[in-house]
Amino acid sequence: MNYAIIINQAGLLGVLLSGIMLATSGVFLGLQFYVVRPIQGSAIGALFVAGAAGLLVSGGAWFFTRGRSKQFGRREALLLVALSWFGGALLGALPFWIWANNQPEKLDAHPFESFVNCYFESMSGLTTTGATVLGDIESLPSSLLLWRAFTQWLGGLGIVVLFVAVLPGLGVGGKRLFQIETPGPAPEGLQPHIRETARWLWMIYVGLTLAEILLLWQVAGMDGFDAICHTFATLATGGFSTMNASIGAYHHTPAVDVIVIVFMLLAGINFGLYYRICRGNLSAVRDDVEIRVYLGILLTGMVIVCGALLLSRNPLVMTDNVTQESSYGEILRQGILTTISVQTTTGFCTADFNQWPFIAKAVLLMLMFVGGSSGSTAGGIKVIRIWLALKVLSAEIERVFRPHIVRPVRVGGHSVPQELRLGAVAYVLGILLLFGLGSVTIMSLEQLNPESDCDFISAATSCVATLCNVGPGLGKVGPVENYGWFSAGSKVVMCVLMALGRLEVFAIIVLLSPTFWKRN
Repeated sequence: MNYAIIINQAGLLGVLLSGIMLATSGVFLGLQFYVVRPIQGSAIGALFVAGAAGLLVSGGAWFFTRGRSKQFGRREALLLVALSWFGGALLGALPFWIWANNQPEKLDAHPFESFVNCYFESMSGLTTTGATVLGDIESLPSSLLLWRAFTQWLGGLGIVVLFVAVLPGLGVGGKRLFQIETPGPAPEGLQPHIRETARWLWMIYVGLTLAEILLLWQVAGMDGFDAICHTFATLATGGFSTMNASIGAYHHTPAVDVIVIVFMLLAGINFGLYYRICRGNLSAVRDDVEIRVYLGILLTGMVIVCGALLLSRNPLVMTDNVTQESSYGEILRQGILTTISVQTTTGFCTADFNQWPFIAKAVLLMLMFVGGSSGSTAGGIKVIRIWLALKVLSAEIERVFRPHIVRPVRVGGHSVPQELRLGAVAYVLGILLLFGLGSVTIMSLEQLNPESDCDFISAATSCVATLCNVGPGLGKVGPVENYGWFSAGSKVVMCVLMALGRLEVFAIIVLLSPTFWKRN
């Protein structure tokens, strides 16, 4: 294992994140008299101190390991990607912790006084989970709100993809990094020149980001700061909001819902498909099986959820505690937005779906597991893996009564190699096992805490919501609740689950294998 190159490249990544922190503090220092939200100088100072400390440590790690061996294999790539996420979350947590513990007047205990809470919030941002420990989000200084949203935007397409795109000279190691970090079985249609591909993907990502900011700001009437923060959360399918009521604070403005729905839908599609379209391959959309299955699952989910709401006709309780009459238009609006938000793992909420009929909640829970397309910013198992697993299941059922017929598993007219079939089934099984193990572990840890009144629904859905990077769950982690009441041990477990879900499980699990660390 070439530890020198790992430390060197992790140091460069730390320099990049620290530089962004310093830039954020500089921007707010210059704009403090023009931003609508109140700005606290201590928050700007916290960003500056954290950025300076990160720059010193990361820069030192890079400086003292430069010029070493450039050998960079698959093991080094796996370890670097894992280190990037856990170390990046550590660095991202520092501004929250420094700010909360250096307030001149402490009237009430703030959740960020605990470093575990800060780490949870930072990991939730970088993994685009959107789970929060905060009960009063709006009291957070604007500079920290922007940093919180920006961590999601960075984690959306992947810090490591940005790293490969803008930092020099990883060679074949860059390709390994890109393949490990990019969600999904295989990013189709991407060039062998991996840095050029990464730049293309980031240009598409930035283009969509600018488009949504302009639409929310100029068309929907959202103020510029909120438009930026909500766009970061939407394109990253993260769900961090600047409002306590999430996007539901704007439920009186239908244009906001429409714009957010469209961009959540776009963010859940394979970015490799956009890449091929930009390169002139317009038939890619027609030939792509995954997008048809993705849209089909979404449509089916929306029909069932809206149907359940129509049959119940109970008043809709919004996230800002306003009760809406269950008119046809309002049911369609809330059912469509919530279904897309949950399947794309964005987690934006306008209504408290915790109070919806059982069938609607059951469908939403299943969609949390499904997630978006491979190569998208969404979490979950991914549509293509679900489709492959169902194909394999269908083939095995046919094999029971037709044992002599060997029928290849096909997707989009192409035969799927056994390696991919086994990989898809193994991944689905791995997620289900982690879900069971995580739920029992969280519930057991909460049972040890005499002050906790955690129920199994809350424990189980907090597990799936963090493992699949969704954010809100059911019970005490529903759309109008938060994760601040969990014990520190449970939060640490959920941080690991968030990283496992974001890095597609195996990139983390493999580090636990003794053979991974052996010389040969």
